[in-house]
Amino acid sequence: MTAMDHTQLRPFRFADVLATVQAGQPCVLVTVTEVLGSAPREPGTLMLVCTDGFFGTIGGGHLEWRAMEIAQAMMSAPEASGDARRQFVRIPLGPALGQCCGGVVRLALERLDARDVDWIALADDAMRQRRSLRRFVSIDPTTPVEASIGDAAAAGVALDASGFTQTVLPPDMSIVLCGAGHVGHAIVRALAHLPCRVTWVDERDAMFPFPTEVPPNVVIESTDTPEAVIDHAPAGSYFLVMTHNHALDLALCERIMRRTDFAYFGLIGSKTKRARFEHRMVEHGVDPARLPEMVCPIGVAGIVDKAPDIIAVSVVAQLLQVRELQQHALTSASSGAAVPYRVPTSA
Repeated sequence: MTAMDHTQLRPFRFADVLATVQAGQPCVLVTVTEVLGSAPREPGTLMLVCTDGFFGTIGGGHLEWRAMEIAQAMMSAPEASGDARRQFVRIPLGPALGQCCGGVVRLALERLDARDVDWIALADDAMRQRRSLRRFVSIDPTTPVEASIGDAAAAGVALDASGFTQTVLPPDMSIVLCGAGHVGHAIVRALAHLPCRVTWVDERDAMFPFPTEVPPNVVIESTDTPEAVIDHAPAGSYFLVMTHNHALDLALCERIMRRTDFAYFGLIGSKTKRARFEHRMVEHGVDPARLPEMVCPIGVAGIVDKAPDIIAVSVVAQLLQVRELQQHALTSASSGAAVPYRVPTSA
């Protein structure tokens, strides 16, 4: 197998798949199509294997190495046809792979080339528009992939005798981060490889890093009207307020509380700051019953260190907790409405 660069795990993004294929570089798309029993990743997980590296992961370990071995053999074939174009494999996660999960994983491997550009470009557009992608992959390697954009509420894979149909959703966390101070920078770094899109807002353009240092999942909004960014954020957004100015923090908090469709709203600060803000917000017309929807102090309980990078880890962990709650709610209810997060209270 060709030596690969494992120094950094790069997240899977269709934009990278498109760039790789358009550059004419050999690559294989690996999809987890079915899981029976216990396995490292869920159905629908995607990984792109290139000749010198990969994007995404199907769980690491011997399962991933086996997938890479098959992918490398497909890329080494002189023509992308037959088994060198598509393969569907069943891999037990037992002693043969040295893994103790005990389950069985089915994988689909697709060698991509210029014939796939159209559907990959459509997938990239769908993710950018925050819409879903539905694609059908036939077991017949000569049949083109069929793809369409939609508004599905759940991701998944359906197998049948003719192939599989996959529904892919865009990154499910839309985060609006107000403030480009030390903690803001640390949070952006912590979010760089997570399934989210970040809108980073500050009126001070000089506080942002150089464009080449901004992660691909981050959009910078250097504006003196951050309220407009809050107003236009999609439903189910995660709001974080940590600007350099308490008066601005208060104005943004009140703006966020005009909405009833956010997943999370956090304000950096102490319990004293929270009390002062609550008093002023009520004076300005915010319903006292809704105050528990504001998280302040932010971050998971039990971490008191105030170093920016430690705060960032704590805050991102809390966002991921909320994400898990939201995903559970979506699978348990017919409505896709966000349920505002409230800090759990002790009994």
